[in-house]
Amino acid sequence: MLSLTAQWIDKDFKLQKILLHSQEFRGSHTAQSIFLAFDTWHIDRPKVHAIISDNARNMTKAMEEGNLSGIRCMAHTLQLAVNEGVLAQRSVKDLLAVSRKIVGHFKHSQLAYSRIEPIQDELGVTTKRFQQDVSTWWNSTYYMLESLFAQKRTLASYSADHDLLASFTPNQWILMENILSILAPFEQLTREISSSDASVADVIPLHAALKRLLRKEVETDRGVKTMKSTLLESVNTRFADIYSDPLYCIATVFDPRYKDHYFDAGKKQSARDMIQAVLDKENPREEAAAHSTGDVTQTTEKRARLSRGGGEGATTLVV
Repeated sequence: MLSLTAQWIDKDFKLQKILLHSQEFRGSHTAQSIFLAFDTWHIDRPKVHAIISDNARNMTKAMEEGNLSGIRCMAHTLQLAVNEGVLAQRSVKDLLAVSRKIVGHFKHSQLAYSRIEPIQDELGVTTKRFQQDVSTWWNSTYYMLESLFAQKRTLASYSADHDLLASFTPNQWILMENILSILAPFEQLTREISSSDASVADVIPLHAALKRLLRKEVETDRGVKTMKSTLLESVNTRFADIYSDPLYCIATVFDPRYKDHYFDAGKKQSARDMIQAVLDKENPREEAAAHSTGDVTQTTEKRARLSRGGGEGATTLVV
């Protein structure tokens, strides 16, 4: 489906959203086809502030061919980072193979479920079906492992009396617990950034929180330090450009929840330069007047105060 939605802030500063159009997108999803489909809405280019898409090459190329500014979906970027940093490791692949066999055993056999439910009741475990994962969404893999780990005692009791296609080794149970611990913040972050109230201003603070968590050493890190360092490297690579992109930086600085708290000294100055560049572009007459009267310093200082969220006109800019 190809859909056009709109979000805006009303007079009471409440976020509003509406679906304007939706249609089936037939044919090959080439960059040219995507660009032509976008063009059918006849939206003037100057009115297109940014287009959010996944990281697929056809989407990226379509935006480039249309000379349109774009940002990547953070949830999809996290998907790629987790795939590279965790799910691609051999030990994890082996764990997931066993997990899918066990889940498949119960998914395709009502008899198996009828046998395990009394065991769940006897052990006082919540009666819950196992979650099957989908390869394109890492969080479904997380939910699958979570559902299996919650039934650890149940599976042990079941396998003692009934045949099971596969079983976990003690080391795999430990690995599963560590993976769930490492990926829990990613799961929470994915839900937050996928909500209807999320904005591009959330990306830099959430990225900083992820880095802080991955750098923190805890006792349960035994055996997964390499996994955490690989995941941290993948996260840094995938989000390498967010501090150099005005769309991310300006949105974050002007968000009263964040301002410039997640920027070091160099990045703060860079963000101020980005804001000043936008102000210069939007107010060319003021800039020209400043140069003609020799009052460039005063104008620059005024805009610096605005970019820091203080001084004359700051409230309007923050809003």
